[in-house]
Amino acid sequence: MSEEGKDTRSFWQVFKAGLVFENPLLVLMIGLCSSLAVTSNVSNGIGMGLAMTFVLLFSEIFISAFRKLIPNGARLPIFIIIIAAFTTIVDLVMKAYFPDLSKSMGVFIPLIVVNCIIMGRVEAYSSKQRVVSSIADALGMGLGYTWVLIVISAVRELLGNGTFAGIQVMPVSYTPILFFILPPGGFLVFGLLISANNAIKRSINKRETLAAKQVSDQQKAKENA
Repeated sequence: MSEEGKDTRSFWQVFKAGLVFENPLLVLMIGLCSSLAVTSNVSNGIGMGLAMTFVLLFSEIFISAFRKLIPNGARLPIFIIIIAAFTTIVDLVMKAYFPDLSKSMGVFIPLIVVNCIIMGRVEAYSSKQRVVSSIADALGMGLGYTWVLIVISAVRELLGNGTFAGIQVMPVSYTPILFFILPPGGFLVFGLLISANNAIKRSINKRETLAAKQVSDQQKAKENA
């Protein structure tokens, strides 16, 4: 960030941060209730992830584009109205074209409007940054949220039901482990993912540190030559 508070990172750096280093679920740990509630099967995980990404992306774009016109004293109500508009679009589209999925997720699609991830990002980021950076942030956070939901859903559905997206993949003789369909199973898989994400972050940091050291050593070698 610069002194004015503007994000000086590249598009890729902002995008990558949401995927791993600032993942809304595994690192920031916000929006967990709905995430664990809908991840009993892969279809719900994909639907919820894409819905969140859509609302987050267009909310950040609109709020970033008009941030200088939004009065400071009324910014939160305006943010909620914008988020609610895109949440309503998603809800109506899902009811019209994916009624089974919409029914399966119940109230969790309408509740996107008060999801901490979206409100947190528009308040802390897009209301202060330019549109391009806000797009990178929304895509990174949204897809970071989505991949976590899909992985949790896949593990829970596969072990808990023996299916993947409703398709039977485990042998008929397989006995489903109902623990994974229940809330404790969701927390277990979520905890394991946090550990895996921390390992990935350490590996990436190690590679970047090593690359930076090699560049520094090469520059010193040229200066001493």
